[in-house]
Amino acid sequence: MGTAEETAGGDAQPWGEVTPDAARRLLIAAVEAFAERGYHATTTRDIAGRAGMSPAALYIHYKTKEELLHRISRIGHEKAVEILRTAAGREGTAAERLADAVSSFVRWHAGGRTTARVVQYELDSLGPDARAEILALRRQVDAEVRGIIQDGVAAGDFDVPDVPGTTLAVLSLCIDVARWFNVNGPRTPDEVGELYADLVLRMVGAR
Repeated sequence: MGTAEETAGGDAQPWGEVTPDAARRLLIAAVEAFAERGYHATTTRDIAGRAGMSPAALYIHYKTKEELLHRISRIGHEKAVEILRTAAGREGTAAERLADAVSSFVRWHAGGRTTARVVQYELDSLGPDARAEILALRRQVDAEVRGIIQDGVAAGDFDVPDVPGTTLAVLSLCIDVARWFNVNGPRTPDEVGELYADLVLRMVGAR
C-alpha cells in the first residue's frame, strides 16, 4: 500500500469528501509532505510538485499552506470523533465499548499512520483560530472515552481512581501508534488494535 493510498486510514476512497479532484490530490500531497518533512520545512512548491501541478494551481484551491493543514487536521479529528462516538454508543458493557473504542482508534492510527502523524502532531503549527477549532474537537475525543470509563466505574466494572488521568493515558497510548507502526512489521493494524484493547482493559481493572 502506497503512502497516498493509506493517508485517510485505509478508507475505500481516501479523502473522498474533498472535491474537486485537484483539491484532493493537493491535500494528499500535503499530508505526505508534512509527514515526511514537517509542516515548517514543507513549501507550497513541494506540495504542488508531489501533486504533479504548478505552484500557482495550489492557490486556486487553498489560499495558504496553513489552510491545507487546517483542513487535513479538521477532517482527521472529525473522523476520530466519529470512530469513538460510534464505539461509545453501541450496545454492550462498558468493557466491550471501551475495547471497541480502543481497537478502532488504534486501527485508524496504524492503518492511516501518515495522516495520523500530521493530524496529531502538527497542532502547534496552526494559527490561533484554527487551533481553537481543533482543540474543541480534541475535547470531544476526550469526552467520548472519558464517558465510557465513567460508565464502567459507575457500574462497578472498572477500578479507576483518576478518570481524567486514565482517559489521557488511554488516548496517548492509542495516538502514539502513529509514531512507530510499520506496515512491514510483525503485526497488522487489527492485531495491534486487539493487543491495545486488552492492555487498556487491564489498565482500568476491568472485571
